[in-house]
Parts: sequence; structure tokens; C-alpha cells
Amino acid sequence: MAKIYFEDSIKNLNDLKPKEETVNFLLNYSKALSVINYSEMKFEALLN
Repeated sequence: MAKIYFEDSIKNLNDLKPKEETVNFLLNYSKALSVINYSEMKFEALLN
């Protein structure tokens, strides 16, 4: 069962073709995201 699922997953990876708009959105989001470490806590800030 796991082998069949794994093979299907590999076949589907080749079919992934995201829109340019989606890729640009993710890249811009990652550029604006800032993670601040304070003591043992992490704060995420979206610099937008």
C-alpha cells in the first residue's frame, strides 16, 4: 500500500505547474516575513 501511494505521489510531482502569480506571491511573502528570536520565544512579523 505504501509503495503504491509513494509511486503515485512521484507521478503527481511532475504535473505541478503553479501559476506565475502564485510563485510571485510566495516569494514576496517570504521576503516580507521576519522572524525575531527573543529569549526562547519566536515572533513572526510581516513587514508590509
